[in-house]
Amino acid sequence: MSTEKSQRRRGAEITQADYHALSQFRYLIRCFLEFSQNAAKAVGLQPRHHQALLAIKGFPGGGPVSVGDLAERLRIRHHSAVELVDRLSEAGLVERRHAEDDQRKVMLILTERAEALLAELSAAHLDELSRVEPMLTKVLSRRDG
Repeated sequence: MSTEKSQRRRGAEITQADYHALSQFRYLIRCFLEFSQNAAKAVGLQPRHHQALLAIKGFPGGGPVSVGDLAERLRIRHHSAVELVDRLSEAGLVERRHAEDDQRKVMLILTERAEALLAELSAAHLDELSRVEPMLTKVLSRRDG
């Protein structure tokens, strides 16, 4: 929402339609997250592992991803990201490599197995997004100002 719309909304009374839109938006997000968790489990991944693989593969710019980058993308602490990468590595999903320009920096590379699982999950998620897109669009575009 633009700053202008945000400022207008602060002074305006919140309507029942506003509450309905917010409720519906949260409901759709929760349904999508439930779908995502179930899909990850169906291919033998923990939902957190799927999230990490997607964060690595989908990193802006497509460049190498550090443990710090992963922590930021998942909104977790660095030490939690290290533990997660340990589990991903043990599961054969991620390899660690030292950055060429800074040997102190550890970069994360998806294994072939991770790439295959992520491709399968991503296709299913894109199908699900296509299914819920009309509902999300309706909720998000209901306000003109």
